[in-house]
Amino acid sequence: MKKLTARFYQTLNTNMPVREWLLALPSGDRRIIGADIATVEFGWPIGMPVCKSVKGGLWEIRSTIKSGRVEARLYFAIDDDQAILLHGHAGKDSQSREIGLARLRWSDYMSRKRKDQMP
Repeated sequence: MKKLTARFYQTLNTNMPVREWLLALPSGDRRIIGADIATVEFGWPIGMPVCKSVKGGLWEIRSTIKSGRVEARLYFAIDDDQAILLHGHAGKDSQSREIGLARLRWSDYMSRKRKDQMP
């Protein structure tokens, strides 16, 4: 039974950046990342080598893709029983910028959620 359900973050324009990123990857790499997402969904809480905290409420799923040559990172945050998939990228270059973008998306998600809950 799933302990968390993965859900794609949506922008105001209803774009889903993580879904778009995943669809741009080769199918074999998508399967690897999908399996790692499922590991988190069914095994939460889970640690390395699949998942770790990057602080501030963000978590990272790390997947080895491109025949073992590249680490893909998918950043998510938890909202109740959902893992909100915020941002994904491959490689270690510009990792702080990528985490910053995930933080912005998480802030946007929470802000819109609060507005939706207002009477």
